[in-house]
Amino acid sequence: MGWGHDEPMADTPITNTHQYEAWNGYEGRHWADHQARYDALNDELNAPLLNAAALRDTDTVLDIGCGNGSVTRLAARRARHAVGIDLSAPMLERARTTAETEGLHNVTHVQGDAQVHPFERSAFDAAVSRYGVMFFADPVAAFGNIAGALREGGRLAFVCPQSFDRLDQAAVFAAVSRHAPLPDLTAASATGPASFADLSRTRAVLSAAGFEGIEVTPLETHQHWGADPADASAFLFGWGPMRHWLRDVPEDAVARAREAAAEAFTAYATEVGVRLSSRSWLVTATRAGA
Repeated sequence: MGWGHDEPMADTPITNTHQYEAWNGYEGRHWADHQARYDALNDELNAPLLNAAALRDTDTVLDIGCGNGSVTRLAARRARHAVGIDLSAPMLERARTTAETEGLHNVTHVQGDAQVHPFERSAFDAAVSRYGVMFFADPVAAFGNIAGALREGGRLAFVCPQSFDRLDQAAVFAAVSRHAPLPDLTAASATGPASFADLSRTRAVLSAAGFEGIEVTPLETHQHWGADPADASAFLFGWGPMRHWLRDVPEDAVARAREAAAEAFTAYATEVGVRLSSRSWLVTATRAGA
């Protein structure tokens, strides 16, 4: 399979239908419409991630769950070619437009499910992901498919959240939950945001999928949530999962929860905006030999 141009969804199989619906509905549009805001949450992870991937100018790189394409474009500036794959058509359109605006011609975007997408075997030297691997319906199958797309000895590097209670965001959610019910995000989950918070599970999944030399490094970075507490609260309540969780909650309760979030964000207000600490794992591995 060549990577000279962007590829449409066409007949690419999908197994993660719930995520496909979410990322092609309101949530995906919100991320695409607020590209800079979401990048401000996670951009401090870019350098550690790409440095860990040890990209060379001869490499072809796969970006898993590429979203609006920030990491894909950064990888393309270090490598020969970068391919970003994501379920979300709205975000991929934003990614393509931004790459064109930046004059990058060694980038391809593919709409597909990385768990089952028919990648060319041994086509990539490295695979990277910034918060794009936590929601696979079958993580072993997904990473097995990614391993097959890597050449022997190919490198994998991704970042994922540590447990939710280690994030400053947990304090804001606790304030919201006093007025409106939220799910327990600290509970263990096989496919949720913290699905790789347990490092023993992470190592087991990657080993079963055909990776070796698994190493994990803790990262503490800052997320820029908004210009001020009210702005940060407005952004949080526009986020897809929050809208979903509060869809049946009375409007007056939602209003109180939004005010409580703004008050909680006040503790993190600085001269340069609202900044929350975020704790992630940086995971690296290599594809095992045949």
